[in-house]
Amino acid sequence: MTRQYRLLRWLLPLAGLVMLVGYFGPWINHAAAGLVVTGLDLAEYVKFLPGVRSGEISVRREAFYLPLIAVSLTWGLIAFRREFHYGWPMSSGVLLGAAVAALNLLPPAWTPRLLLTPEFRLQTGVMTALLGVIAVSPLVALLPRRLAGALIVLSASASVWMPVRGFLRVLPDITRIYAAPQHPGWGMWVMLAGTIGLATGGILLMVSDDTHQLSALAELSLISQRRST
Repeated sequence: MTRQYRLLRWLLPLAGLVMLVGYFGPWINHAAAGLVVTGLDLAEYVKFLPGVRSGEISVRREAFYLPLIAVSLTWGLIAFRREFHYGWPMSSGVLLGAAVAALNLLPPAWTPRLLLTPEFRLQTGVMTALLGVIAVSPLVALLPRRLAGALIVLSASASVWMPVRGFLRVLPDITRIYAAPQHPGWGMWVMLAGTIGLATGGILLMVSDDTHQLSALAELSLISQRRST
């Protein structure tokens, strides 16, 4: 295993873990626990903001699930990649985390009928797709390295742009409701740090050289030539 793969072996799981800590942490902090708003809460919370209900503020509530999607997809892609040489305990832990992230797309107080309503159909479909990736993780581990890295980078980039942009757009509305200035809580910043780490890992996976594989092939070729002579 090259030094770069040894780095990625830990960077991608840890960056995803940092993302989840930030995502489930406070994006709106408050001394009263009932007024704390997490990243996960925002997907439902924004529906009830006056500016969103009136159409004055345009925001897609599903965008707030993108960090969960990025983490679940990334961990599903890497759990069995041969470059990382994960043992079964590590692979199982990564897949369990991916499943937990995917299942958090379920709406609160959900029922099977509710999942098929127009409001929740998209996130239900995405959740099902993520669980499908987890189920066939040994197969998706065979995807080309550059394709896997590109999927990680794209999902991480979307997690930076869309949820944070949407949150900052509704922040003035939240300030009016709280009747006090509100600022992004530490959860948003921690999630951003994890997302940057995840995107960096995806880029490194895309550009990782295969010199160790080429060297092995060259050595085999040289041995074959010697035997033939």
